[in-house]
Amino acid sequence: MAEYKRSQRVADLLQRVIAELLYRRVRDPRLARVTITGVDVTPDLRMARVYYCFVGTDEEKAPVADALERAKGFIRREVGLRVHLRYTPELVFHYDTSFEYSEKIDHLLRELRHDE
Repeated sequence: MAEYKRSQRVADLLQRVIAELLYRRVRDPRLARVTITGVDVTPDLRMARVYYCFVGTDEEKAPVADALERAKGFIRREVGLRVHLRYTPELVFHYDTSFEYSEKIDHLLRELRHDE
């Protein structure tokens, strides 16, 4: 059986905490439709890559990324208060393209079924 690493446990905890912060504490309306899809933490727990997606148009991607960058300090401080680690991880936000890819595949499959 594979070992459940500490970094993975911390990543799961960070995902829950950041998602809750975005839902309850961050007041930026651009972030209302953002979903945290995953978090990867380095083995030394000093950096966390936070993956997100949102419901919206392509034109809204840049403002959402900007809003996350602006809220990063607040989110990191709140994470530090809620998650008791020696060092609060540096947060780096990345847009998760896997949902767009799955929608594209789903669309192609529907077209194939429609053609048959």
